[in-house]
Amino acid sequence: METRESETESENFDQAQSLQVIREMIEISRKKLQNDGILFMVWGWALFYSAMSRFLISKILFSRMEVKAFKIAGAIITVFVLGYTLFYLWQQRKKAQTWIGTSLRWVWLSVVLCMVLINLIQMNVLHEVRFDLQHPIFMVVFAYAIIVSGVILRYRLMILTGILFGILAWVSSWFDLTNQLLFESIAWFVAFILPGHILFARKSLGK
Repeated sequence: METRESETESENFDQAQSLQVIREMIEISRKKLQNDGILFMVWGWALFYSAMSRFLISKILFSRMEVKAFKIAGAIITVFVLGYTLFYLWQQRKKAQTWIGTSLRWVWLSVVLCMVLINLIQMNVLHEVRFDLQHPIFMVVFAYAIIVSGVILRYRLMILTGILFGILAWVSSWFDLTNQLLFESIAWFVAFILPGHILFARKSLGK
């Protein structure tokens, strides 16, 4: 009897210890996510600008010089965002890594691979890339990645914004490509810019 009781106590202790380790890892990942809030802001504004500028160019009659200025600004923003992201990741390389952080990296890497496969499938089936179909599907893939990231981190704000992203993807599918860009820009603002500013603000306030 004593042996069984000791084994039961040992199992309960191991389970409690495992849960504590998981909680600590999630907390570490949440804090890292707050640090990464700057990346959410940077990428959010860059993707927002990309979609919104293309929408405005399609809807408003700009001069050639103005359109060229939009494109040059977009190229500069892209180079800056990629450069800053690589620099940030290089700075973070020596810090402690968790399996949760590794899982999140694979989630977002899978998003990139899925987008490539979607275009390849379109070419195989339709023999062309239908951009009016591509945009909503890409948005759904992003929405899935945001929701999964939020579930892994138990971060309700990310789950909510991921759901909103998915809803906007479905709504945009009822419109032409030009108007889809408007919904896409709204989705980036909701899912990346707002959470990014909130995370960065929490880090600044030490919460």
